[in-house]
Amino acid sequence: MSQSIASMIDHTLLKPETKKEQVVTLCEEAKTYKFASVCVNPTWVKTSAELLAGSGVDVCTVVGFPLGASTPEVKAFETANAIENGATEIDMVLNIGALKDGDDALLEADMKAVVEAAKGKALTKVILETCLLTDEEKVRACEIAVKAGLDFVKTSTGFSTGNATVEDVALMRKTVGDKAGVKASGGVRSLADAEAMVEAGATRIGASAGVKIVEGEEAKSDY
Repeated sequence: MSQSIASMIDHTLLKPETKKEQVVTLCEEAKTYKFASVCVNPTWVKTSAELLAGSGVDVCTVVGFPLGASTPEVKAFETANAIENGATEIDMVLNIGALKDGDDALLEADMKAVVEAAKGKALTKVILETCLLTDEEKVRACEIAVKAGLDFVKTSTGFSTGNATVEDVALMRKTVGDKAGVKASGGVRSLADAEAMVEAGATRIGASAGVKIVEGEEAKSDY
């Protein structure tokens, strides 16, 4: 089971104090364990793409991270710039304030800006930051994400007040059905955690503890 889990993991390093040697290690681990991707901040996309060339491991980066409060135009530029530098997966943070204001038009425009910038070049995921939302808001965000053409809905940044839960993953899967993937991220620290998320409907796992997960150990913290 751990190898099939490995192929679903976005091996993640998003701390602001990250140094190049840590990114090199991250990429080497991703190649060794055959993770789906590495997920790094935009400044490390080019380095990661060079290190992973020909390995089959994708380069994922974050947009509008971690607050989601950038304008659609800025998120579109970040997306295009990341793709130019070698990113093949984009994890954007949605405009949480727009969701809470009921401004679905802005929310959809925000998502579509990234989808259009990435079209034909990169997979797109939208981070809902579920710990800040009601169940009704989670459902609405998922419905708009599907309408906007996102490839995945994702639970969390790992930098807010809470992380992924089995309940949220199940709700998100129920809402999107087979129209999008579901990524569980934040707080996934062990193989048991990862398996529970997959059982609930996750098709991708975001974790800084990827190595410990596949080796059956438990990490003390996550990103």
